[in-house]
Amino acid sequence: MAARRISSLLTRSLSVTSSASASLLSSLGKNSGKNGSVKRFSTAAFLEELIVPPVQISYTQNLIDGKFVDAASGKTFPTYDPRTAEVIAHVAEGDAEDINRAVAAARKAFDEGPWPKMTPYERSRILLRFADLVEKHSEELAALETWNNGKPYEQAAKSELPLLIRLFHYYAGWADKIHGLTVPADGNHHVQTLHEPIGVAGQIIPWNFPLLMFAWKVGPALACGNTIVLKTAEQTPLTALYVAKLFHEAGLPPGVLNVVSGYGPTAGASIASHMDVDKVAFTGSTETGKIVLELAAKSNLKSVTLELGGKSPFIVCEDADVDKAVELAHFALFFNQGQCCCAGSRTFVHERVYDEFLEKAKARALNRVVGDPFKKGVEQGPQIDSEQFRKVLRYMKSGIESNATLECGGDRLGTRGFFIQPTVFSNVTDDMLIAKDEIFGPVQSILKFKDLDEVIRRANATRYGLAAGVFTTNIDTANTLTRALRTGTVWINCFDVFDAAIPFGGYKMSGIGREKGIYSLNNYLQVKAVVTSLKNPAWL
Repeated sequence: MAARRISSLLTRSLSVTSSASASLLSSLGKNSGKNGSVKRFSTAAFLEELIVPPVQISYTQNLIDGKFVDAASGKTFPTYDPRTAEVIAHVAEGDAEDINRAVAAARKAFDEGPWPKMTPYERSRILLRFADLVEKHSEELAALETWNNGKPYEQAAKSELPLLIRLFHYYAGWADKIHGLTVPADGNHHVQTLHEPIGVAGQIIPWNFPLLMFAWKVGPALACGNTIVLKTAEQTPLTALYVAKLFHEAGLPPGVLNVVSGYGPTAGASIASHMDVDKVAFTGSTETGKIVLELAAKSNLKSVTLELGGKSPFIVCEDADVDKAVELAHFALFFNQGQCCCAGSRTFVHERVYDEFLEKAKARALNRVVGDPFKKGVEQGPQIDSEQFRKVLRYMKSGIESNATLECGGDRLGTRGFFIQPTVFSNVTDDMLIAKDEIFGPVQSILKFKDLDEVIRRANATRYGLAAGVFTTNIDTANTLTRALRTGTVWINCFDVFDAAIPFGGYKMSGIGREKGIYSLNNYLQVKAVVTSLKNPAWL
């Protein structure tokens, strides 16, 4: 589920500040409020006292060879509460030397340790014990995820933690079902294939779904018998360190899973270019994915899996139930503060229902509950940090300046933290930046179309191909769009369905390979052909 989700390998995040941004509303562009004014959101919720997170921060060091250790340099970096922009902890800042130590531990664990030599059944049991421990500590993990990331606690606790547990149950089930084939061949030969673990896997995860991305990466790698060096996103290092500790409580041998927190240009680049890392998996921006691919190629030509950006179309057909379509389109875009790689960020609506849809979409956005993500009923928390906050505001300004109609929102909400008003633009055209670029924020762009041929052409006219949503009651329309849209996932009358068994990945510049499901195992296995000569075989 891709981010700017992870820092660039080239630059660090901007420093965090709680200073108020200048309003983006101006005489430029269009708006839909009476007398030229745009409806503003209530800031009353921000006058209330924030809830103190019900969790303690216990792990801030890097985990290398089964032990929590300080960074080799002794340096730390701050991690923040996006509700307030205040520091909540200082975390060990890993760099190239820490990655070297982690890779050495992972290599030793793979070449000499018990993990790859364990029976698959025993590896499965460790994964299951880990899932049980996550369930036992799920309330603390959900609170820590909300505190460090800003997502609603109810989302973390009721949706993401159960899916995390389910993912590890799923991969535990695969551990003892990975096998090769017996292959018939011409001549007197016995041919078999072995599916072997690839070795040391380097993994770089994003900030928008820290725990789920941990599971998407770590689950299949361990099920296949690999060892791991994982870099957290510097914005959200806390939950990965917590669950890594639980893995060792579950019986995972030292060195099998190593977790290093640090920045992209140092720790991330070291993983991608390391000569003793056999495979790298990255989730993040398309731009950074290109750098990862280049570093992997220039080093030891390690295999690469990339889950990158998106600009997913959500297509509302003329036969749609408008009320249901509005709610689903709202969810498709605003879920997780809009910080979702597959967000339905281009809402294409048929001209016959466009006006009705627009008015109801605007009303739904105005009623969206934004506030402290620890409070019950809050739908939207803050953006992750100052860099992402400012980026979203810049795109809002761009929409106004390009003469899209600002229906609601368009500014920050409150005066502290990184809260942004749910924003809706209408009369959006394909050439506007808000229709082309991945904003990664709560900004809905609504576009009008006339027929299927037109919407197929326009939906596919993007460098991305991660996902798409279709809302229709006509099975023929659904089938036509399913096959015509050049994306890795098409959701019909649903969106963001992330079952453990459903593969996820993109076409075009949205990535390479697939995560989740049986297809994800291929990322962490290599195939060996074994050919044995037969003398006087009774049969072939």
